[in-house]
Amino acid sequence: MSNMESEKEALVSDQPPIGCRRGDGPPHGIFRFGAKALLATTLLVLGGQLGIRPAIWRALNGVPSHCSHGGATYPGEKIAWTPCGSVNDHELECATIDVPMDHFNASNKAGGKAFSIPLTRLRGKNATQNLLLNPGGPGGSGTEFITRRGAQLNAIVGESFHLLGFDPRGINESRPQASCYPDFETRRRLTPVRSKKLVEDSGELFAWTANLVQACADNMGEHGAYINTPQTAADMNDILDAVGQEDMYYWGFSYGTLLGQTYATLFSDRSKRVIIDGVANQFDWYEETLDNEAIQDTDSVFEGFVDECVKAGPEKCALASLAKTKETLSSKLVSEIENLRDNPINVYINSTVHGIVDYWNVWHQVVFPSLYRPAQWYGTAEKLASLLQGNATDIFLQIYRQEDPFDPEEDAERFVTLNDMTSGPAAWPWDRAEAVAMMQSFFNQSLFADVYYPFYVTKRAWTTVPRTHTYVPRRGVETAHPLLILSTTYDPVCPLISARGANAAFEGSRLVELKGYGHCSLAVPSVCIAHHVRDFLLEGKLPAENAKCDADGSPYFVKPDDTTLAQFDDPEDRKIHLAQVELARGMESRWKF
Repeated sequence: MSNMESEKEALVSDQPPIGCRRGDGPPHGIFRFGAKALLATTLLVLGGQLGIRPAIWRALNGVPSHCSHGGATYPGEKIAWTPCGSVNDHELECATIDVPMDHFNASNKAGGKAFSIPLTRLRGKNATQNLLLNPGGPGGSGTEFITRRGAQLNAIVGESFHLLGFDPRGINESRPQASCYPDFETRRRLTPVRSKKLVEDSGELFAWTANLVQACADNMGEHGAYINTPQTAADMNDILDAVGQEDMYYWGFSYGTLLGQTYATLFSDRSKRVIIDGVANQFDWYEETLDNEAIQDTDSVFEGFVDECVKAGPEKCALASLAKTKETLSSKLVSEIENLRDNPINVYINSTVHGIVDYWNVWHQVVFPSLYRPAQWYGTAEKLASLLQGNATDIFLQIYRQEDPFDPEEDAERFVTLNDMTSGPAAWPWDRAEAVAMMQSFFNQSLFADVYYPFYVTKRAWTTVPRTHTYVPRRGVETAHPLLILSTTYDPVCPLISARGANAAFEGSRLVELKGYGHCSLAVPSVCIAHHVRDFLLEGKLPAENAKCDADGSPYFVKPDDTTLAQFDDPEDRKIHLAQVELARGMESRWKF
């Protein structure tokens, strides 16, 4: 039997959870086992180590995306689930619910206009509650988060909770899906790579963006205006109601902290266990034109990368052989990469793989993303050292593999972010020169701030989609149980000061600082953090004020084959640590860029 046949047989033989009943079968319109299923099987074999994507499993087994017509049901729930694989001997089950297009307008509710929200649940073996999760974004898929990282999250949280991921309205498999183009071919044709030179090319980029925002509005129609965070927060109540749960148990990362804060403000009486991790400032998000606070610690993380490199030495950090002090190394890196603005490097692999290495893709597609995840620092240093010594091939191949100029996920980010924020002429000068000058003052605050440039140009032009929410963040919010807030000391996009702001806004909440670098608490392993999470979820136990946790071992410039950073006598702590190491290497908590 071939590997693909074995995989398919294993999937088809999955049984529904004990105590559930299977429906009479899927309705008409199911996928046939043919070209699509063959492709899905191939992808499954190639990517099996990451878990089984629910969409692939459904295509293989002839199961429709909308599961309300049959499947497994549980007492107290209003939804039917279909098995969609397993992760580390834990069942996965999938379903879809419909939610009103507009939760806050009775006339829109009555019209039957809706979004469909896909759900994926990893069943805890002793679970009585569902823990909702959001991986960040906006645009991150909660269903994929469960299939890819559910095993590690389960190891941290324990068996007392089902892990429930969902695709927020407009995102991934939700329908209608946020898109500014009617089809892939149109997206490919109308999405050329734009120059990012602020002053020289602003006219071209501003004009192109005016067309983009009109296309976004035209393609999405009425639904487009309702893809925003307050509506998604209300959708979470519909998810709770569908699974028969009154109280919100939630863990949100990065953008998920904005969703968590919005939910806790709107629905404070249901906010029983809310964790926000890698915290964004919701007051700036909803009310300010520029994200000044977001970039406060970005350069500090870069300096931490350089400092830890010099401390690690050439055996662990390849860049350390090029300079003896952090000041010298930092200056050398910045100047060499800056030189790529005027002197990009061409790289030719073969007739189908070739391109250039320039300032923008090195600084913003290699260095900046690595600030999120210290587990990447070892590999990033190797590629940068090669580049500085005249070999651009390795860094080009990393850029080439990750580039997708036609990624529809960017559209979801646009809709959520710009529908939430103060966009258009109410917040921005309409004169292009004045707008550029306003952006330039922001970009001068950080080495990395110009990554926001295309986003701000779009934010200024976002006049075609009306703002349909009236949400205003507030302070002094009392929730059913105080929030748990987690942050690293130096986060490149969601700084500690934002976590402190949330701590002040939500009565009785407590903040735990993970001493180290990276985006969200999962950036570096810390069993101490895991204990706080478990104690909070299980017992509602809050840490002491000004609590801090150390990272375990030495989490910076770790070789890829080092699977353990610290030793633990307790087997449960060892299990948690190994899961955290895996998450630190593979976690992709996203924040706009």
